[in-house]
Amino acid sequence: MYVNAKKMALLGLLLAISVLLVILGGVIETSTFFLMAAAAFCTGIAIRENNIRIGLAFYLASVILCFLIAPNKLYCITYSVLGLYILISEFAFDRLSAAPAVRNRKKILWIIKYAAFNIMYIPMLVFFPKLFFAGEIKFWLLAGFWLAGQVLLFVYDSAYRYFQNNIWEKTRKKLRL
Repeated sequence: MYVNAKKMALLGLLLAISVLLVILGGVIETSTFFLMAAAAFCTGIAIRENNIRIGLAFYLASVILCFLIAPNKLYCITYSVLGLYILISEFAFDRLSAAPAVRNRKKILWIIKYAAFNIMYIPMLVFFPKLFFAGEIKFWLLAGFWLAGQVLLFVYDSAYRYFQNNIWEKTRKKLRL
């Protein structure tokens, strides 16, 4: 697996930026989710600029480094889940793009995305409801959190796609990657 020096330097900078954003999430409390999402976007950049294997190695390195350095471990878990979602999403997109005989790729991709998200999200709602609400948890409240999670997933995925297609494409041209 050969990676040239320019790409290796980019991966190192992305790793530093992602860990710094996770740490800043603990300092700037009002923008925590935004900073965690931005840190997870670095995983997507690593995948798109290299391949899924290097992206997986980047993701694992960033998660380990976050748990070693960041003071708030709950933010590390949030970052891990957001990064894992991007990893699964990019993997599914890559596999579906490689299969020319597959019809309805967009629908299948969204089904995979929502399935992956709910596999991670529903156990957190059921087994750790205090992560979402400190008071008494009723069924209708859990259902509301589940529905809100589905909407937030759509917003998060749309923001990620916009970032990759517009912001990162302009940046990578300026960096001559």
